[in-house]
Amino acid sequence: MSVAATNKKAIVKFAPRGNDSFYDTIKLRVKEYFETSNISQNANTKMRIKTAVMISLYVVPYILIVTGLASFNAWFFIGLWLVMGLGIVGIGASVMHDSNHGSYSTNKHVNSFLGSLLNYLGGYALNWRIQHNVLHHTYTNLEGLDEDIDPGILLRLSPNKKRLGIHRFQYIYAWFLYSLMNLFWVTAKDYRLLFRYHRNDLLRKEKTTLRKALIELSIFKILYFAYALVLPIMFSGMHWPLVVLGFVLMHLVGGLALACIFQPAHVVETSEFPIAVDGKIENNWAVHQLLNTTNFCPESTITSWFIGGLNYQIEHHLFPEVCHVHYPELSKIVHKTAQEYGLPYQVLPTFAHALWEHGKMLKYLGTKESALAV
Repeated sequence: MSVAATNKKAIVKFAPRGNDSFYDTIKLRVKEYFETSNISQNANTKMRIKTAVMISLYVVPYILIVTGLASFNAWFFIGLWLVMGLGIVGIGASVMHDSNHGSYSTNKHVNSFLGSLLNYLGGYALNWRIQHNVLHHTYTNLEGLDEDIDPGILLRLSPNKKRLGIHRFQYIYAWFLYSLMNLFWVTAKDYRLLFRYHRNDLLRKEKTTLRKALIELSIFKILYFAYALVLPIMFSGMHWPLVVLGFVLMHLVGGLALACIFQPAHVVETSEFPIAVDGKIENNWAVHQLLNTTNFCPESTITSWFIGGLNYQIEHHLFPEVCHVHYPELSKIVHKTAQEYGLPYQVLPTFAHALWEHGKMLKYLGTKESALAV
C-alpha cells in the first residue's frame, strides 16, 4: 500500500503484501463468513436498537434540562448532564464512528446523516474523517503522521517523539488532559485542524475549500453552543453557573471516556511504533496494524456493546468497512489466521488491565529516552 502523508513532500510506503498474504487470506475468509452466514456486513436490528438507545441517552436528559423539568434538584440536574456525557460516548463510539467509516449502511445518505451527528455534539465530521479515517487508520503509530499519538507538547505518546522533563509525570496528569479533550475540540481544535489540513492539501480530497469549510464549521459551532449552552441557561430554571458546570462536566466525562477507549488500543508496550527508512515501512499495511493494535476485554459483552466494539480494535483496523456488531465473530477468524502466519495477536483480558498497561506505557515514555521502535 502506498499512501500520501500529511505533508505533500512526504510519502510513506508499506511493504507489498506478496503472494498468499495474511491480509488476502483474512479478507477471503471474512468474505466467506458473510456469504455462508447469509448476513450483511452492515448494521442489523440490534444495531438499530442500540442507535436509538445511544441517541436517547443524550436527547432525553437534554429535553428534561431545557424544559425546566429538572430544576427541582441541583444534583439531579447535574446528573442529567453526566448522562449526556455518556450519550456523547455512546453516539461517538457506536453510531457516528461506524457511519463515518461507511459501515453502518449500504445507503450513503444514511451514513452521511448519522455521521453528521458529530456536528451536533460540538465536533466536525469532516475533520474527524480526515484525522481518523485517513491519517490514523493508514499511518497507525507513525510519528508525524498519526495525529492520535500527537496530542500536544505535554504528552509523549510515541518513543520517537522528543522527551521533555515534564513527561516523567505524564502517567499522573495525562488522565486530566484526556478529560479536557472534548472541551478543546468543541472550542479551538477544529479550527486549528482545518488550517492544517488546508496546508497539507487534504481538504481538496474531501471536495471542499478552506473558506467553505470554515463557514460550515462556524455555523455548526454557533448552533451547538446556542442549543447546548444558551438555551439551558435561558430555560432550565437553574442559575447559569450551574448550567455551565453541567456543560463542562458533560464534556469532561466524554473526553476522559473516549480517551480511555482509544489510547489502550495503540499506546501500550507491545506496540512497535516503527520508523520509516527512506520513506519505507518494513512490514505491509495489514501486518503493521497487527503490530500496533491491541484488543481488550473481549469477554465483556456490556463493554463491547457500549463502546461500539472498539475493544476489538484489530478487527476494526483491518475491516473498518464492517459494522462493529460483527467484530466478535470476525475476531475468531483474524486470531486463527494470525496464528497460522506466525503473527502476534495482542489481547488484554479486561478494561482495567488495558488502562493499567496504558498507564505503564505513559510512565515508560516519560522516563526513557531509548525508543521501542523498530
